[in-house]
Amino acid sequence: MLDNLTAAREQMAFSLGFHIVFAVFGMGLPWLLLFLESRWIRTGDRVWYVMARRWCKAFAVLFAVGAVSGTVLSFEFGLLWPTFMERYGGVFGLAFTLEAFAFFLEAVFLGLYLYGWDRLSPRAHWWTGVPVALSGMASALFVTTANAWMNTPVGFVEENGVVVSAEPIAPLIAPAAPHQVVHMLLAALLCTGFGVAAVYAVAMLRDPAKRHDAYHRRGLAVGLVLGAVVAPVQVVVGDWAVRAVADQQPVKLAAFEALESSRTNAPLAIGPVELRGVLSWLLHGRTDAVVTGLDVVPPEDRPPVGITHYSFDLMVGIGLGLLALAAWALWRWRRKGDFFDDRWFLRAIAVSGPASVVALIAGWIVTEVGRQPWIVHMRLRTADAVSDQPGLYWYFYGTLVVYAVLAVSLTTILRRLAKAPIEKVTEKVPA
Repeated sequence: MLDNLTAAREQMAFSLGFHIVFAVFGMGLPWLLLFLESRWIRTGDRVWYVMARRWCKAFAVLFAVGAVSGTVLSFEFGLLWPTFMERYGGVFGLAFTLEAFAFFLEAVFLGLYLYGWDRLSPRAHWWTGVPVALSGMASALFVTTANAWMNTPVGFVEENGVVVSAEPIAPLIAPAAPHQVVHMLLAALLCTGFGVAAVYAVAMLRDPAKRHDAYHRRGLAVGLVLGAVVAPVQVVVGDWAVRAVADQQPVKLAAFEALESSRTNAPLAIGPVELRGVLSWLLHGRTDAVVTGLDVVPPEDRPPVGITHYSFDLMVGIGLGLLALAAWALWRWRRKGDFFDDRWFLRAIAVSGPASVVALIAGWIVTEVGRQPWIVHMRLRTADAVSDQPGLYWYFYGTLVVYAVLAVSLTTILRRLAKAPIEKVTEKVPA
């Protein structure tokens, strides 16, 4: 049987990894829905209308599963980490309170959006989708600021292990909040864009006739454009985030790069290959700059290096791969004005959707595992925050069952939606 610490950590890791997939599509899809519906309103082209109606159904299912998995995740804080919540719940509680308001606002307007298609004017219906998109982003903002506070805790006074005063907006002013929030919001748009494009790329690979169908061509193009536009921006923001981590959590940065000791001419580790001096240059603009290594803290205060380092490499590698795919798409479009008949390009798009989600999860592994052994950086150890209730592993097993049911239900419903006949669309794109 698992001990309490292992069971609690595995449950949180699994819950977060499951929920985050639905959270990112909950943030990104509403913006695409607004775009599709606005195109229909402006042009009267029924293809846009059909796409919006079908995507709307898929979004509703993803939202429902995300709401359930997110509710389970929120209860886990109190069940698994009571010491953490007792000591610091009042410090970052406002962030979760605001997230709850954002969620309920999103749910209310999503109901109006789903049931208002045939009851509201097109423009009024479009406006009901705006709060859905904004609230989804706000939810992510507030949750991410709470996590940023755990990485860089500020805004409170603690005496003998007891918080005696705290700033209500402490999570919002956490030093890690700016880069974590921007990085997370862009990741949501990136996953949504390439995820949508991947769905249509798979359909085109299975049925070549769909490569000349307006519905599928536009679906792939809309997702691909979003992903391709966000990819280079995310690379720049990722560089900013790494520099911020080097300043705010140097030991975590050392785990990113598997840097055992502080040194000048610090190498950039890419798998087994080390590029001498490159890390010092990337972080400080000169190769003779000192980069902090793992040796500045005792062994018991160091994060697990292996999983952190390779997850970081995986995230960066996929990010650069998506950037290359965006450049490939731009090159093909400018040279040939089309990319739907290139099977290798379609295969790359099909892979980009799952790959972007893998990069997202790898990024969260880097963020969370890289902070260990602290649940609140340099304030409270994860081992000291876990519940001492016996049989905690049963919660983990129960969570696996709940999420398995959700996964099977989601897959079944989405497959039925995918197989449902598309409303008759007469427009075709010439071969």
